[in-house]
Amino acid sequence: MKPFLNEDFLLQTDTARTLYHEYAKQMPIIDYHNHLLPDQIAEDKQFENLTQIWLYGDHYKWRAMRTNGVDERYITGDASDWEKFEKWAETVPYTLRNPLYHWTHLELQRYFGVTELLNKESARRIYDHCSALLRTPEYSVRNLLRKMNVQTLCTTDDPSDSLEHHRAIAESGYNIQVLPTFRADKAMSPEDPAAYNAYLNKLGASAAVDIVSYQDLQQALRVRHDYFAALGCKLSDHGLEQIYAADYTEADTARIFAKVRGGAALEQAEVLQFKSAMLVFLAELDWEKGWTQQFHLGALRNNNSRMLRQLGPDTGWDSIGDFSQAAALSKFLDRLDTQDKLAKTILYNLNPADNELYATMIGNFQDGSVAGKMQFGSGWWFLDQKDGMERQINALSNMGLLSRFVGMLTDSRSFLSYPRHEYFRRILCNLLGNDVENGELPADMELLGQMVQNICYHNAEQYFGFQQVAKSSQVAIEA
Repeated sequence: MKPFLNEDFLLQTDTARTLYHEYAKQMPIIDYHNHLLPDQIAEDKQFENLTQIWLYGDHYKWRAMRTNGVDERYITGDASDWEKFEKWAETVPYTLRNPLYHWTHLELQRYFGVTELLNKESARRIYDHCSALLRTPEYSVRNLLRKMNVQTLCTTDDPSDSLEHHRAIAESGYNIQVLPTFRADKAMSPEDPAAYNAYLNKLGASAAVDIVSYQDLQQALRVRHDYFAALGCKLSDHGLEQIYAADYTEADTARIFAKVRGGAALEQAEVLQFKSAMLVFLAELDWEKGWTQQFHLGALRNNNSRMLRQLGPDTGWDSIGDFSQAAALSKFLDRLDTQDKLAKTILYNLNPADNELYATMIGNFQDGSVAGKMQFGSGWWFLDQKDGMERQINALSNMGLLSRFVGMLTDSRSFLSYPRHEYFRRILCNLLGNDVENGELPADMELLGQMVQNICYHNAEQYFGFQQVAKSSQVAIEA
């Protein structure tokens, strides 16, 4: 029997252990998609206790606590930080075989050196120990990122954001690149005319453009796109149920925009036309600059209307959806490819039933211009666990080139989530190790080791061009 979470955790063979310890483990981290708050990095925030850094905003833990019968007061309510942590500690033993059990103890080990299991009995000791460390300078958020060997991270930002914190981070000389990502979902969401018009006013103010017409909206977005690029941005992102690919004309789009800008509600067909036009426009902006566009597809959000009214979005009431993906995705990508305006693209799938669909779809639009131009993104959200990662890796291996994969990301709001990269690397090395032991891959450590290091680091570095970003970002700052 192997000890829990020892140095060979998840590594079942000698080959896997060699690949992880000698090749994967030491590679820097490029975290090209997360939801960390740039203001906390800019101010080098110091958290007062473990609850603040670990439980605030973590809907993974919130869902588990609710399932375990914990009252909302101890989750998002007015209970003290210690009371919330105590309820989480009481929940942890019930998370056995949920990835939260692995993540919890990995994070306690890697950041705080805690090897004791978290439960009701150990809660106070662990809370006091970790909270005391968090109040020391070595545990500021900038030092936490250094501790995990992070080289580059990309936050997720609205086009109207000032990016003042990104500028401050760059000007401070911090040795980790913190770059913005252009996420324009609000700019293409006209379902609620009042909310949409309020957003357009905010966007227009940030771009110094009076948004009256659809052409004004395009201009405002272009201005902000240029501004993001000047601060080193190389990626866009969309969080959508599915790709929108309805037929439209420029006249249709102008008319629909004028209607909603005037405060009128749109018909569903008009909403789909507008979203489709906006997706193409934004994709063309990315192509012009050589950016990578990301699409996170398949989440069924805000299922519990009662709790949505009480707590708002992103509080743990979303799930996997079963949307039809293939036809619209094909039409959208083909529309761009036909015009030779298809940017580098990463598709993230939330429904594992669609893994092979995505893995084959990317092959339809590889054009030889960039290795791995079209990417089937890593398992995300409900699938960023052992089974989900293995299924994504296997689908990509069977239908494409795993060796060109740009690897893992955290997609997290927590500065303690970086062991997820280690988790992925161990799973990757274990799969390859099993293939070697089974005679399905050659026992060529140089060949396999290079593949592992490419997936963990080098592929992303080359694909996104972050070395060039560092230089251009510095020029923009000096200017």
